[in-house]
Amino acid sequence: MLTAALADSNSSTMNGSFAHLHFAGGYLPSDSKDWRTIVPALLVAVCLVGFVGNLCVIGILLHSAWKGKPSMIHSLILNLSLADLSLLMFSAPVRATAYSKGVWDLGWFVCKSSDWFIHTCMAAKSLTIAAVAKVCFMYACDPAKQENIHNCTIWSVLAAIWAVASLLPLPEWFFSTTRHHAGVEMCLMDVPAMAEEFMSTFGKLYPLLVFCFPLLFAGFYFWRAYGQCQKRGTETQNLRSQMHSKQLTVMLLSIAITSAILWLPEWIAWLWMWHLKAGGPAPPQGFIALSQVLMFSISSANPLIFLVMSEEFKEGLKGLWKWMITKEHPTASESQETPAGNSQVLRDNVPSPESPSSIPERDKTGSPSSSKEKVEKAEIPILPDVEQFWHERDTVPCVQDNDPIPWEHEDQETGDGDK
Repeated sequence: MLTAALADSNSSTMNGSFAHLHFAGGYLPSDSKDWRTIVPALLVAVCLVGFVGNLCVIGILLHSAWKGKPSMIHSLILNLSLADLSLLMFSAPVRATAYSKGVWDLGWFVCKSSDWFIHTCMAAKSLTIAAVAKVCFMYACDPAKQENIHNCTIWSVLAAIWAVASLLPLPEWFFSTTRHHAGVEMCLMDVPAMAEEFMSTFGKLYPLLVFCFPLLFAGFYFWRAYGQCQKRGTETQNLRSQMHSKQLTVMLLSIAITSAILWLPEWIAWLWMWHLKAGGPAPPQGFIALSQVLMFSISSANPLIFLVMSEEFKEGLKGLWKWMITKEHPTASESQETPAGNSQVLRDNVPSPESPSSIPERDKTGSPSSSKEKVEKAEIPILPDVEQFWHERDTVPCVQDNDPIPWEHEDQETGDGDK
């Protein structure tokens, strides 16, 4: 984010020659070793927590989309998490490096694009919150309507959000550059005289377009969505949909409120620096640095809110963990070691009782015990003499076994014997 700092009279580095310089890219020269150590350490901690949390949220959403059709709300939450992850991966390390050094040595391109990239991601997050508030209100009015949203509509909304977010902070790209000042390489906002009035207007309008208007819009629709959830309690018997809609509204409203609170100090510093009068008090270096740490901490707070307040995300995290475990480890039948010797051959020749193709046609209509008997016969070796005995017994037809009136034949056999 665009930063500016004025010289402190008691600082040897920030002397009078640095007065009214607009620093960009997170560069803030300071003689205090404490600030040059504390701020990077805080940014590293924020990065670690936010990186893990956003990866979990993104994995849950992608796993859910893979199993079924993605919804508009899930797509917007995914967009919010991708913006957070981009900030933590590309912008926070640059800020930590810039704060830890007394000179700018990250190059011209990083100086020119750093503030623009941060503002693009933050504007995309703000517009996403406004969009998800509108969709949340639509879901509270009619949950079934969300299932009819086409993928083309979802992609169009996401593309429009990023297009607007990338265009709004373009003046920062145009006027940020590296300059040698007082023998030191610095990343500055170099505004020519003809563009000073334009940049002064930009400094006033930009917070309204990116911070105030989207969050006010989101608050209005969250308030309407919450009221709709309360009304539906007496008008419908679908208690499950009502509870889910209310829980979703409260969770997304918590995201909006948290973002507004943690982002507010950065905008106070922005307006203070852009409208500082000659000879007026400059914002303290500590306030500027900590305001940006709070801005980056939004990217760590959002996934924690999702994972703590949403039962759907909790269940999704459990399902994702089980899916990862089953992917990493083979099944029990594949991992078990088979004994050596003839048992390996016997087990390979035994058909699986669950496979229909391995069951003969005459056994498919029979009892399930037939497959079990086959397994027992395959596992127990049969002696040759016993096998021959049973073979002869099966091949020789037995009349009495099939005779429906055996008692008459018994009497005839008795009479023949007497004769």
